[in-house]
Amino acid sequence: MNSLAVLSDARNSAECRDRVLLDLWHPIGALSQLPSHGEWHDQLLGVPLRIERTAGGAFRATRKDRPDEELPVQERFSYLWTSLGEPRDLFDIPEAHEADRRLLHAGSIMVHTSAGRGMENFLDMGHFPFVHPGVLGDEPRTEVKDYTVTSSVADHEIWATECVFYQPQAAMDSTEGAEVDYAYRVMHPNCAALFKSNAKQPERFDTVALFIQPLDEEHIRAHMWLCLLDDDSPDWALRRFQVDIFGHDKPILENQLPRRLPLDPRAETPIRADKTGVSYRRMLSQLGVRYGVIPGAV
Repeated sequence: MNSLAVLSDARNSAECRDRVLLDLWHPIGALSQLPSHGEWHDQLLGVPLRIERTAGGAFRATRKDRPDEELPVQERFSYLWTSLGEPRDLFDIPEAHEADRRLLHAGSIMVHTSAGRGMENFLDMGHFPFVHPGVLGDEPRTEVKDYTVTSSVADHEIWATECVFYQPQAAMDSTEGAEVDYAYRVMHPNCAALFKSNAKQPERFDTVALFIQPLDEEHIRAHMWLCLLDDDSPDWALRRFQVDIFGHDKPILENQLPRRLPLDPRAETPIRADKTGVSYRRMLSQLGVRYGVIPGAV
């Protein structure tokens, strides 16, 4: 588990004041990767944390500046979650309850960018041919066909459906290219899932989720979670495939300026393929998020 030493290059560690973010559950580590005992340090929304695993195996989390105040914790989707406020129920992912699926932590990667930038990259099909050539896309097949977007600010939820994209290698075990059906779900300002049609069971979808831990306004830890209809591939191979894909995105994200996501619709010109990203920015604006973003004009 990374300690606060990983933030030694951070320049922006201001504490979050956005009530909407403070009152949410946030991931702070994969259960399989956390120490079996003792305590360690981490960070969330600019707040240094102390995490402890008791002799009985239970987790205890506190702010370092308020060691007597315990933070709520829960274990869900293979991760430990906490909140700095008064959280409501964490979102559900129904596919996680299906008995024939494999649930797997695929990796946690530090990225020098904001949570909003990381989310928008995950939701963007248009970059597939240019950033993931030969795997998730290829030139000259660069068109993003029109798709449908619906949103509910009250539920912190956005759905993009009827998405179709040609991919040379849609999954680790793919041997030839195919048009792949996609759907995207934003279920939290910093958490999203994509649903990708399964080659062996076309009527069902594999699920890949991104759970972002905002360390501060411009540093994140991206946790990748898989919920797959797959009984054959070894865990290490599935993890390597996902880490390789994210490895293509990391340098792009870290060189994207400004690091904070602009919410003013005039700041960066969208195209038709960006409908999900536009809805995501609008949702953040309507929720009043100011941490890690560049707010739009009031």
